[in-house]
Amino acid sequence: MKLLFQKEALMNGINIVSKAIPSKTTMSILECILIDASTGEIKLTGNDTELGIETIVAGLISEKGSIALESKIFSDIIRKLPDSESDVSITTDEHFNTTIECDNAVFRIQGRDPQEFSYIPYIEKNQYICLSQFSLKEAIRQTIFSISPNDSNKMMGGELVEVKDNILKIVSLDGHRISIRNILLKDNYESRKVIVPGKTLSEISKILAGDNEKEVLIYFSKNHILFEFDQTIVVSRLIEGEYFRIDHMLSNDYKTHIKVNKREFMDNIDRAIIMIRDNDRKPIILRVEENNVNMRIRSSFGSMDADILAKNTGENIMIAFNPKFLLDALRVIDDEEIDIYMMNPKSPCFIKDDAGNYIYLILPVNFIAE
Repeated sequence: MKLLFQKEALMNGINIVSKAIPSKTTMSILECILIDASTGEIKLTGNDTELGIETIVAGLISEKGSIALESKIFSDIIRKLPDSESDVSITTDEHFNTTIECDNAVFRIQGRDPQEFSYIPYIEKNQYICLSQFSLKEAIRQTIFSISPNDSNKMMGGELVEVKDNILKIVSLDGHRISIRNILLKDNYESRKVIVPGKTLSEISKILAGDNEKEVLIYFSKNHILFEFDQTIVVSRLIEGEYFRIDHMLSNDYKTHIKVNKREFMDNIDRAIIMIRDNDRKPIILRVEENNVNMRIRSSFGSMDADILAKNTGENIMIAFNPKFLLDALRVIDDEEIDIYMMNPKSPCFIKDDAGNYIYLILPVNFIAE
């Protein structure tokens, strides 16, 4: 096999597929990137058996073939090659000896038999939905923070992806909060409901350009989901089981409604966190009164009080939250003003817009009134 590439194009392809290379594995072949130039195009593939990524890289095929190269050394070599107009040449022989050249830099490494490589599963491209790259990237950004990092509950480590008519709903939760993002699609589609690993969505978000003019096609099968965009496909195994039933938690009942400036509210919470250290779980206490929200935090390091203007209806209330959970939600909301709905100090609050594009549910925490 003999191939020629522009360094930038090859490095970009390596960066994309490397996201499917496991950091630790007992199967050394999974630490490799497959270069397949056995047809008329050059494909790079990474696959950890749960997540597989394949992308097409522009290049010249002088001699067809394929090779599996250890990901880290391959990536490091290409990254360190001279930034010149010269092509990067990759040549292999029948014993998988591989030579990588650019200008006066020549590397020789041992490749692996491509037949050992685990190809990503084939997915029938019949059941799909279509949306913009921007919409998908934003939906992931606005929900991924509330999946659970705890591996003991796989459901909480994934996100619900649900299609109904012309609405795509993405949901994540970690036992303390729920994030919901609804996206209006251009067409109606067959109803689907799957649980996608958070790692998959996180890696896709890093690859997506986020262009509003470019589309993503999402295909579904019984055990897998496939994302196709920009000559790249990402195939992920789904999490098996039934997702949590959250509808009964999404009540429209409330006794207190406040509308506040998001930036002012967020900045004061950010300042309050200065008073908290890693293991200190002091809450931020909100006292809602007429046209005012008092924000207070007390810790062993000191205290902070702030008042912000608010448009409020309903009853006065004193309620406390983990300030990080509030900040996580506020940072991904693009609206200038936000609406917060509360029932009582023991019930969750809702941050949501009138159009129903997003809903953030946050459970309050116990506090001692001073």
